[in-house]
Amino acid sequence: MQTEKTNYGKIFLLGFGFFGVSVIWSVFNIFVPVILESRFGLQAGVIGIIMVLDNVAALLIQPPLGILSDRVRSPIGRRMPFIVLAAPIAAAVFGFIPYAQVLPLFIFSSVVLLLAMAFWRTPVIALMPDITPSSNRSQANGIINLMGGLGQVLVTFISGPLYRQNVAYPFFLASGLMIVSAALVVLIIREPKEYIAPKLHLIDRSEANGSENSALENVGMIFTQKDKSPMFILLAILFWFIAYNALDTFFSLYGINYLGLDAGDSSAQMSYIGFAFMIMAVPAGILARKFKRKVIISIGIWVMVLCVVLMYLVPLNILTIHLFSLVGNGYYILSIILMIAGIGWAMINVNSLPMVVDMTEDINVGTYTGLYYLASQLAATIGPLVFGWAIQFANNDYRLLMAVSPVFLILAFFMMLGVRRGEVKTDLPETK
Repeated sequence: MQTEKTNYGKIFLLGFGFFGVSVIWSVFNIFVPVILESRFGLQAGVIGIIMVLDNVAALLIQPPLGILSDRVRSPIGRRMPFIVLAAPIAAAVFGFIPYAQVLPLFIFSSVVLLLAMAFWRTPVIALMPDITPSSNRSQANGIINLMGGLGQVLVTFISGPLYRQNVAYPFFLASGLMIVSAALVVLIIREPKEYIAPKLHLIDRSEANGSENSALENVGMIFTQKDKSPMFILLAILFWFIAYNALDTFFSLYGINYLGLDAGDSSAQMSYIGFAFMIMAVPAGILARKFKRKVIISIGIWVMVLCVVLMYLVPLNILTIHLFSLVGNGYYILSIILMIAGIGWAMINVNSLPMVVDMTEDINVGTYTGLYYLASQLAATIGPLVFGWAIQFANNDYRLLMAVSPVFLILAFFMMLGVRRGEVKTDLPETK
């Protein structure tokens, strides 16, 4: 399946798949909470519940989809059919969300979006290890995350001014970019030939091996096997994503209600995390190859802890010192802290998926990619719920975000202490 040399041009093009995912979720996480508060008058606890309803669905379907994509055989590959089917549905429903004027329709549209996104997210991410040798997976994941960071920067930076003109414009932008991105992946990327059959076979049991297990069996195996490294890395992923997803979900409301920014300027602040993440994505993979993934992830965790604690301790009047403006969006002391946080987040996020997939054989990459997203989606369910209700019980004190998030990041660090595997594979030869 692997080649001796990695085609980084192909990896860059594959990164458009993650670019498409990133632009959708960046707009969703920034503006949906704002709409829920301004249009429907909901408080933080209820917003948290609504923001995780769709994540619950993804939590249930993404791991089985990872297993299924390992076993699908079609003329265009085992991952591509999922992209072809789901990306157009996701784009269409996302463009409709800002027009949903009643809450049940708004929630329904959001759930359909998540189901469609979940259907193709795990397969498109699993394409990276499919076409990349173990020794280059951190660098390749860095390139893919660079593209994801580019998507986040682009839409968060531009969407603020667009939102001021029309609530729907950021949603239209994201939908269009995702369709173009998915089309590029389908038209240009070719999956490894040994996984492509001349006709469609939904399940190839002769090659299924571990993938034949159900999602629950695979989760159980992670917790019962003698080597606990997969369990510890998945728990670490769970904890750091709880912290990050809560920040991502409520940061726009934090900016409006605590910092006193308008919705556009508040959303633009997240672009500074994305910009730093994008710049650091490839270096984070290179550093991991030189100093080991576990070391770089652990450093990234403490960088994130420092930044979030600073956002809690630094007085409001200092955080919001205006340094200059970019395209109508302010650049503050807060923006500098967020950029440093983006560097830490790149060190964590770029290297975590390669650690997970390098704990298994290549035939089961989709299964382990599904387990990775099981942990991250569970975090996306828990984080907004816990933080949303905490904020509401604290009389809508959004500053509380910055006090609780470091606790989960530190828990993630302690889980990483138990990880013993997941570095570059040296015991498996790469075939030409």
